[in-house]
Amino acid sequence: MTTLLEIKSSVLRQVQACPTFRRRAEGEPAATSADPPEPAAGAWKPGDGVEFFAHMRLILKKGEGRQGLPRPEVLLRSGSPAPAEPVDPSRGLRALTQEEVDDQETLLGYLQQVFGTSPEEHAEAIERVKKAKAPTYALKVSVMRAKNLLAKDPNGFSDPYCMLGILPASGAPREPGPRTEQRFGFRKGSKRGGPLPAKCIQVTEVKSSTLNPVWKENFVFEIEDVRADQLHLDIWDHDDDVSLVEACRKLNEVIGLKGMSRYFKQIVKSARANGTAGPAEDHTDDFLGCLNIPVREVPVAGEDRWFKLEPRSSASRVQGDCQLVLKLITTQRDTGMSQRGRAGFLSYMLLLSRLLQFEHRSEEPKASCWRGELSGPAATILCLHGAQNNLSALQLAVLHWQVSSRHHQTRTLDYGYLLGLLEDMQAHWEEASSLPQGQEESLADSFNAFSEFGLRLLRQLRDFFPATNSTAVYRLELLLKCLSKMQIFQPSFEVCSFRTELNADISAALKRGNREWYDRLLNTKSPREQSGPQRLAGLVELADAVYEDLQSCYGIYASLFHSITDIDFFTLTFRQLERLVAEEAWVLTEELSPKMTLEVASGLFELYVTLADIRRFWSSISGRDSRSLALAGIHGPFLPAVKLWLQVLRDQVRWRLQGAVDVDTLEPMDASSKHSSSAATASLCFSHIQELWARLAWPDPAQAEALGTQLSQDLCAATLFYTELLRKKVDAQPGAAGEALSEPLCVVLNNVELLRKAAGQTLRGLAWPEVTSGPEGVLPRPLLGCAQALDEDLQQEVHTVTAHLTSKMVADIRKYVQHISLSPDSIQNDEAVAPLMKYLDEKLAVLNSSLVKENLSRVLEALWELLLQAILRALGANLDVSADFYGRFHFTLEALVSFFHAEGQGLPLESLKDGSYKRLEEELRLHQCSTRECIEQYYLDKLKQRSLEQKRFGRLSVRCHYEAAEQRLVVEVLHAADLPPLDANGLSDPFVIVELGPPHLFPLVRSQRTQVKNRTLHPVYDELFYFSVPAEACRRRGACVLFTVMDHDWLSTNDFAGEAALGLGGVGGIARPQVGGSARARQPVTLHLRRPRAQVKSALRMLEGRTNKEAQEFVKRLKELEKCMEADP
Repeated sequence: MTTLLEIKSSVLRQVQACPTFRRRAEGEPAATSADPPEPAAGAWKPGDGVEFFAHMRLILKKGEGRQGLPRPEVLLRSGSPAPAEPVDPSRGLRALTQEEVDDQETLLGYLQQVFGTSPEEHAEAIERVKKAKAPTYALKVSVMRAKNLLAKDPNGFSDPYCMLGILPASGAPREPGPRTEQRFGFRKGSKRGGPLPAKCIQVTEVKSSTLNPVWKENFVFEIEDVRADQLHLDIWDHDDDVSLVEACRKLNEVIGLKGMSRYFKQIVKSARANGTAGPAEDHTDDFLGCLNIPVREVPVAGEDRWFKLEPRSSASRVQGDCQLVLKLITTQRDTGMSQRGRAGFLSYMLLLSRLLQFEHRSEEPKASCWRGELSGPAATILCLHGAQNNLSALQLAVLHWQVSSRHHQTRTLDYGYLLGLLEDMQAHWEEASSLPQGQEESLADSFNAFSEFGLRLLRQLRDFFPATNSTAVYRLELLLKCLSKMQIFQPSFEVCSFRTELNADISAALKRGNREWYDRLLNTKSPREQSGPQRLAGLVELADAVYEDLQSCYGIYASLFHSITDIDFFTLTFRQLERLVAEEAWVLTEELSPKMTLEVASGLFELYVTLADIRRFWSSISGRDSRSLALAGIHGPFLPAVKLWLQVLRDQVRWRLQGAVDVDTLEPMDASSKHSSSAATASLCFSHIQELWARLAWPDPAQAEALGTQLSQDLCAATLFYTELLRKKVDAQPGAAGEALSEPLCVVLNNVELLRKAAGQTLRGLAWPEVTSGPEGVLPRPLLGCAQALDEDLQQEVHTVTAHLTSKMVADIRKYVQHISLSPDSIQNDEAVAPLMKYLDEKLAVLNSSLVKENLSRVLEALWELLLQAILRALGANLDVSADFYGRFHFTLEALVSFFHAEGQGLPLESLKDGSYKRLEEELRLHQCSTRECIEQYYLDKLKQRSLEQKRFGRLSVRCHYEAAEQRLVVEVLHAADLPPLDANGLSDPFVIVELGPPHLFPLVRSQRTQVKNRTLHPVYDELFYFSVPAEACRRRGACVLFTVMDHDWLSTNDFAGEAALGLGGVGGIARPQVGGSARARQPVTLHLRRPRAQVKSALRMLEGRTNKEAQEFVKRLKELEKCMEADP
């Protein structure tokens, strides 16, 4: 208390004559609202499918935020005020308004509030100050530089120097009024009562050849009368070797006032009157300007400004400015602290501490964001005290840091304010050598204290700087910058250092804080005194909390520590926490393995999923290898629990699907979907299984293959089980009699398609890392086989349901096709087809609204095939009818193609015009042809036919050309090879029948035959046959040579071995003559034997329906040949 009263007394003296003082006020950052907490989740009860999958969804929900690396904008969820730091707050008194204060009474009243004195004590203190001895003042003058001086030397420059001193008071106060023209000068003498004392005159160095000299010299002058004394400064151009500069320096050797006066007169004689030079005074100095500054006009805070140089009289010519730094200080005070030799910086530090305690009010909002803004009276008092104690800018910066950093440990300040103090101190640190030893020791102590305080906060990083609070994270950033900034000052300490390895101390504090946070979490959630099953649920929560903390470390803290302190906080924390969690998991799994139950397996599975997420989190960072982690081999003890849990999953899926189908009404869920509720449930279950497998991420390839194979087989079985449930449910539903389309069937079809896609996607998502890495993107063989088998089964199921759906339309389609066939020739084709088209339009509109796109395409394909078969059936039932009949069905076919193609929105044309369509189109075309055209088509079909199995029926080598001179066709049968064995001995007795066709082109030509070659499959004939035919007939459409290979039998009919046809249009001598054409025509031609196919027989069926003689004779002749042919479908 005594020290505080001494400080108050000292301050009261300085308040007696206080100047104005301006200060800056800094704004406070705005705070934002906090986010509401999230609700907690429940637990799973084994045996209930619904609850099982609800629990699974909770597990997957935890993984939603674990995809990829965390982003700061996701983690920073709140901008609420940061948690309070550990301080010892105390209430302060009400302060005066924050205004600039120059009123003595206001300052005295403010001091009374700060020190908490009673009115009597306050009055007593003021009286004691008034009776005390007045302090001794001094003026500190720094002559910095001048500019734009007059040039006095012939070279256009000057050699300037300054002479300055204090003009003492004359004993009577100067009357205010305008200054006279004649001014005081050191060379002319003073008008104020005699010569100047030696101690009042100082001189700077001479700066040669410059008009803008820089001195930066400091002088201190004692002041006898603050109100009347003034500073006088002359600037001279140095010309002679011994001038006023040397004379002034020798004044200090004069002892006694009488001698000094005599020497000063000698100086005056050497001066030139009014600054004008004469011939005898070439080596005297030239006057460049002067300044007269009353001491009372120097602000208490000092000033740094440019002063315009003044002349001594109207006859003097001067120019330029001079920069001075002026500061009025006290050199001696009548106080207890001064008498005990206490330094001025110590009293300033104690005063500042007292003012901060008073100004910083803890009960105000945003008290922790206070940036040291002082009220007007406080700022004025500090300015007075600092200036009059001659404290430098560095000393003031150091004192404010010392006091504020310690004050922060008792009542939280804004870290930005503390960082600003350090930066201010750094800006003046070049003057560090001028710090007193006591202040340097005090500064080192403050650095040590603040470092220890900051390390304590970093140990409780998660409590005081939570990653979800942007305000707290910003405070952490500023704290780290403060700690980092303090390391800059380490090499400058000569007396003592505060720390040498601050980064190592931060790392140690972080490690200790990590361990304390983990132990606290472990004791809260999974205390070791509990039994294993009881601890399991808590350990799952602990692992989840560790994962979330690691996310915060990576997304928020790591970048701050790395960029500011170069500490890899994430690696440090991950390694430590991962090892601790792994150790706890190892111990618990060993304890629970002999007690494996469904509940324990479920808990261990959930625990492993989180541990796998932690391991995968490390691997997802570039350059990190998870094989070195403590969790790398932890999957082994969890394998029995995972297997048991997957068995539970298999049963739960079937129960869930059974329950979903039981409540399903086989109606679309809503207007936007075309499947029912059970399909959505099944698809969601499969999606959960896929996500869970991805989260499981089993690292051992062999074990992963076993688990994945079993899971995929269970999934396929569940899918087929679901389709079976659907089939039973739709069969059990009563249907309306004669119902053309069944909406439940459409829903079932959509359900199966949805599940086919969902199951396929899930199976592809169940891929595991193979022991031998295969091509990228290719599923493992067991999984691929399972997926293909399931797809085939589901496609078959879709085909079955589609057939069942279209079967309800068969009767109607046949009825409308029959209507077309029975329509009289008198009505138009479009009128005959209109009922069928109307029916199809109505039904397809229903199908389009009820089926998804894939199923609609399948139903359209089935319906298209149904229509084609109905038309073929109608054509087969109507033989030898008019050409208009077939023309009408041709019109119908084209109309149906346009209807089903729907301008590209329906089935593609390639699909429509394939298969049965080609057969139908061919039959319609043939029905519209004449008998001879049908016969020609029969032979053209033989020419177009290609052998599907070229080695099955053998091959025949022939040579053929036309002799134009003789008008005959020459055919040479060379040999055959690889003929089919048709006798019991495994051989054949082959011969070849050679004939020309069609018969109406060659009516006079008879067929010829080779000799029979007994017991061989490779007969050689080399026989030549001549056919006398005109070349024009050989060039006709369908003209060909037909080779029929037969097996000769003595006791039964000959057996058919195969046939081949050779078109005559390309035979040498029939085609247009070409260079070398004859040679090519004589080259052997190898023909592959074949059996007639369906497209060949279609023309024959057309001829069978004809009643004219030519058709009947052609058919009869072919049937005689067929009697000796084996049936070949």
